[in-house]
Amino acid sequence: MSRAERRALVERENAALLVSQQCRLLAVSRSSVYRQPAAVSEVDRAIMALIDRQYLTRPYYGSRRMAAWLATQGHLVNRKRVRRLMRLIGLVAIYQRPNTSKAATAHKIYRYLLGGIAIERVNQVWCSDVTYIPMAKGFLYLAVIMDWVSRAVLAWRLSNTLGAEFCVEALEEALVHYGRPEIFNTDQGSQFTSDDFTDTLKRHEVTISMDGKSLPSRRRGVVAWTTSSSSGCGAASNTRKSTLAPMRRSPRPRPASVPGSAFTSPLLTPIYLCH
Repeated sequence: MSRAERRALVERENAALLVSQQCRLLAVSRSSVYRQPAAVSEVDRAIMALIDRQYLTRPYYGSRRMAAWLATQGHLVNRKRVRRLMRLIGLVAIYQRPNTSKAATAHKIYRYLLGGIAIERVNQVWCSDVTYIPMAKGFLYLAVIMDWVSRAVLAWRLSNTLGAEFCVEALEEALVHYGRPEIFNTDQGSQFTSDDFTDTLKRHEVTISMDGKSLPSRRRGVVAWTTSSSSGCGAASNTRKSTLAPMRRSPRPRPASVPGSAFTSPLLTPIYLCH
């Protein structure tokens, strides 16, 4: 039930409970019950009509581009006002959005094994995740294999499709150069639950662990690495089947002496990855 619907349930006349008690039970602010919302001004109505007309032509316009277009029509309004008016009339920009953790119902899901264990040495636990880099036309997807303790990037691959192949290639490269971990932890994305990925781990006798959502510490590490590396990537079309980038060998991971240690890659400047 939305906040507006809960607010409408508050009875102010001949109520068995005080208004304050009703607000507390319905989890709404008492001031929002007493305060009457201001009516939409005529200027806002005119701007909303323009936004609605432009949205029918270009439904991919968000608040930024809509504010820029309104300026060409003689209405100098900031983005926050445009966003509020678009929200008021229920308009949301339609555009391609990545979904890097989409599960596959036919794939086997493994239990999460990291709860309550101390991770204190290199090659005890590796982790992997897929994130995306916005490009001029579509997205590039980045798969990264990392050591949990040292936060070192062991291998990575880029692709403009979300198949499992580029994740498997990154995993195989990490296994060749750095041995094998005791536990490998991922989310439940279809790339990591695929037979190709899990069979690779089983052949190397690695215990598989999966969580339902991306772990905050792992996500921050991958996103920080992506932010630094994305500035050096060229534009790529989303119509090509695959764009795979080989990895230049990284230094062998070392245990971090303190949280927030730095890892230096030959391809990048030092990046500080926090737990």
